[in-house]
Amino acid sequence: MAKRCDICKRGPRKSVSRSHSNIANKRRQYLNLQKIEYKGESLKACTKCIKTLYRTK
Repeated sequence: MAKRCDICKRGPRKSVSRSHSNIANKRRQYLNLQKIEYKGESLKACTKCIKTLYRTK
């Protein structure tokens, strides 16, 4: 299961989490993906795309 938006094709970003001693640990920031039904099609869309889809209706 790909963690990618079906509409805008954005995927996870690389980020750094910092400990108390400021040591950097690499991690991934995932999109807020939701399953939606749009025009009879089941999609995984990020919340940013969902907002723009339903705002333009």
